[in-house]
Amino acid sequence: MSAPAVEVERTEETPRTGTISVVPLLRRLHFYAGVLVGPFLVIAAATGMLYAFAPQIDGVLYGDQLRVGSVGSSTRPVADQVAAAQAALPDGVVTGVQLFDDPEATTRVVFALDGLPDEHSRTVYVNPYTAEVQGQLTTWFGATPATTWLDNLHSNLNLGVPGTLYSELAASWLWVLALVGLVLWVQRRRTAKRTARALLLPEKGAKGVRRSRSWHASLGMWALIGTLFLSATGLTWSTYAGENFSAALTALNAKAPVLDTKLPGSTGSAPSGEHSGHGSGEPTAVPVDPATFDRVLGTARTAGLDGPVDVTPGAPGTAWSVAQTDAVWPMRQDKVAVDPATAQVTARADFADRPFLAKLSSWGIQAHMGVLFGFVNQLVLFLLAGAILTLIVFGYRMWWQRRPTRADRRAPFGAAPKRGAWTQLPLWFVIPAPLVLIAIGWAIPLLGLSLLAFLVLDGLAGFVRSRRREEQQA
Repeated sequence: MSAPAVEVERTEETPRTGTISVVPLLRRLHFYAGVLVGPFLVIAAATGMLYAFAPQIDGVLYGDQLRVGSVGSSTRPVADQVAAAQAALPDGVVTGVQLFDDPEATTRVVFALDGLPDEHSRTVYVNPYTAEVQGQLTTWFGATPATTWLDNLHSNLNLGVPGTLYSELAASWLWVLALVGLVLWVQRRRTAKRTARALLLPEKGAKGVRRSRSWHASLGMWALIGTLFLSATGLTWSTYAGENFSAALTALNAKAPVLDTKLPGSTGSAPSGEHSGHGSGEPTAVPVDPATFDRVLGTARTAGLDGPVDVTPGAPGTAWSVAQTDAVWPMRQDKVAVDPATAQVTARADFADRPFLAKLSSWGIQAHMGVLFGFVNQLVLFLLAGAILTLIVFGYRMWWQRRPTRADRRAPFGAAPKRGAWTQLPLWFVIPAPLVLIAIGWAIPLLGLSLLAFLVLDGLAGFVRSRRREEQQA
């Protein structure tokens, strides 16, 4: 791009002196947030794109364990399948059985085993038609090693708890970038063309940085709802904002009811929980009679729990739990507690009885994981992640295209939007802004802390530049 064209674009970005508007501040916020948070969003989008197709990756890597060679006419009793798994892993203690309505799926018998990492189990895969063991894997809440690795890569870069800060920072800023970008684009197009096409489609005949901005903004409009959804659902799992979200659900009495596995006349109880959509809570590792699985499962089927289920033995003196695990729309997530001695249902917790916010949270989690609508859900996540990556590429390209190219003021990148935007803020924005920022900072701590750090560093940089200017003038 020639030097005169660059100068025209920079003039367009420069606010008029004395203009009262929030646009200059939003433009500066969007610029710095995009430049600094962009790398985190690239990692989150790329790893999320991989995780969306974890089921297909599992099929390639672990097809011999997950699928049967041929479908038989009838299945063997669950007791026979559990006994076969116990023979293959005699040192383990059965903590659960996962059964599926897919005729090609193997039965998964989960064991507690000494020497495994925390929250990990050893899963034995059994052919339900022949009761033959097809393999073993170390799993994390039912997830294969590959899915576990991809999950941790996306959420914490496989660095553990410290790594979760990256994903929470990305989710914290994604919605801000999306909404601020929307405001900037609508304001720009409002001064040009008041048509839907001007907002949703790239500008015809545009060149240079103008063309990049047009593609960046138009694509952002198409991806707006998806980016807001990913940001919101990602924050519900985060370390700090997620705790606040959970506390809010508790305060609103909007959490999913916990299945009570206490037996009538018993003094103890062992509520059955769940782990962020990954499977059943950590079970109790006690020796069990394989025949009990068929008795408990039969009672649960009679109680209406069809489809794929997890059967989890309870601690001595407590009921066993059976939970539906169908996360595809419409979800089947009912649970019942069954007395293993009498085969009677002692309690149940149905998905239909959950508060609406609890249902909404479950739907959001499964959609974020690419499960809720099957392959269509995976494809949408793949395209959305690709759109986010493309938006970031266009953003950095605009930064490079806006660089000065004249010989006397050449620079590798474009200048940031002009400082002093806060002096142009209208009163209606200035008065409530501190309270709004405090509220957002409390609800989304990493957003508040990173914004505060930016303001401090930006203020120090401005102070240093001002001192240097004064020294040069002196």
